[in-house]
Amino acid sequence: MEEDKKGISTKIFALRTTANREDQVLGFLTSNIEKKKMPVYSVIKPHGMRGYIFLEADNRVEAEQAAFGIPYARGILPKEVEYNEIEHMLEQVKRDVNIQKNDIAEIISGPFKREKAKITRVDQLKEEVVLELLEAAVPIPITLKIDAVKVIRREDEEPEDEDEF
Repeated sequence: MEEDKKGISTKIFALRTTANREDQVLGFLTSNIEKKKMPVYSVIKPHGMRGYIFLEADNRVEAEQAAFGIPYARGILPKEVEYNEIEHMLEQVKRDVNIQKNDIAEIISGPFKREKAKITRVDQLKEEVVLELLEAAVPIPITLKIDAVKVIRREDEEPEDEDEF
């Protein structure tokens, strides 16, 4: 439970969703909350967990009202969630991803693991990058999730960045 400035404690509730529809539910949910000015303080899509979205609200009734009638939302779980149970899933969000066009990156997962590539486009909303393999005979654009690559060199390399590598 978290306490806000007024001393009112809020609770975290888990909303079950249809798997792989979390982004759509998140969009519908936030739009519904803003439109109806509902007392829901945060909506979280946990990294690496399918089928669930977390809502922070004063009580279960408010969380259920926010999710009522939302497509692909399956309902609020009966038990409230403690912050320490989901904290490890939020660490990924706290990390500031600093990837830019023309960066040289190493692919750290998937079939092209350990390959070096040049970033040609970054889509922060979708959390994706488009890149071209450096050792490939013909440059073919590949789209990967941002967390599947690690920047190893920047085109306008700054001296303070060299310590990271």
